[in-house]
Amino acid sequence: MNNEANAKLEEEAIIAMLMMRARALGEKNAEDALSYEAEDSVEFSLAPPLVSNGKDGASLQAWFDTWEGPIGSEVRDAKLTVGEDVAFWSGLTRMTGTKTDGAEVDLWFRQTLGLVKRGGRWLVAHQHASVPFSMDGSTRALVDLQP
Repeated sequence: MNNEANAKLEEEAIIAMLMMRARALGEKNAEDALSYEAEDSVEFSLAPPLVSNGKDGASLQAWFDTWEGPIGSEVRDAKLTVGEDVAFWSGLTRMTGTKTDGAEVDLWFRQTLGLVKRGGRWLVAHQHASVPFSMDGSTRALVDLQP
């Protein structure tokens, strides 16, 4: 198989994995969602703390429990760069749904994923999610922006 064909297969494998992971997150299945992460993963999420290391099923399930029903998602402007055993994905992600307190969520945020290929499987090793903040001195998070 030539390099171009192999690169296409790797890209397809990554996209399939990311779709299965997104489904698990939307369905609030912590065990399944974490099966797509490396044991030594690093996460910079929207919620505190500043950094999380490794898989944390209890924290993920606790967050899932704050949602009523499934968590919706949409992706725009996705870009995937694939190397032999390292890949990077970035894009704009929309999270929608209803919290258990009745609050409606409709949030666009920036997301970057670093992936590694281990044991023949692509896994998420690094996650970074963020929203811009106001540069007017208020440092207010700008959670109402849309692409």
